[in-house]
Amino acid sequence: MDLEAVAAISRLKYAYLRALDTKCWDEFADTLLPDATANYGEHLAFESRDALVDFMKSNLGPQTITEHHCGHPEIDVDGDTATGRWYLSDTVLIPEHGMVLRGAAFYSDRYVRGPDGRWRIAHTGYERTYEAVMSLSDIPSFRLTSNRWAADTEPGKGDS
Repeated sequence: MDLEAVAAISRLKYAYLRALDTKCWDEFADTLLPDATANYGEHLAFESRDALVDFMKSNLGPQTITEHHCGHPEIDVDGDTATGRWYLSDTVLIPEHGMVLRGAAFYSDRYVRGPDGRWRIAHTGYERTYEAVMSLSDIPSFRLTSNRWAADTEPGKGDS
């Protein structure tokens, strides 16, 4: 087993998730090949890095807080290509719509090591094991006490 490649691919997946959650779109794009594809269930499929990044920028702006955790990697390396399976647990919080989504899924990825020696995602996607949506009004004690992007969306709100 190529443990160095497994470690580099793990780091790549973690960077993908961190960049997504922190809305660092240039870093997010850099985890993907230009012709990368993605499929996040029945209605979300993308045929290029640009299409995926544009969608994420448009739909996961400052009004949406996301938290993605991946673990239990199963990575198989074959020269300069690899596949990976990851367990995902995610939370999406949209205060302006008064909702929270919780879910879990299994990612299936393909990776390619480029001439520069860096691994990038050639394909990513997941199949949900569950997804649940709740209204924040159903959680009477809910109060958002910190939001990294609140200053961008709601003056006077944020860290308390």
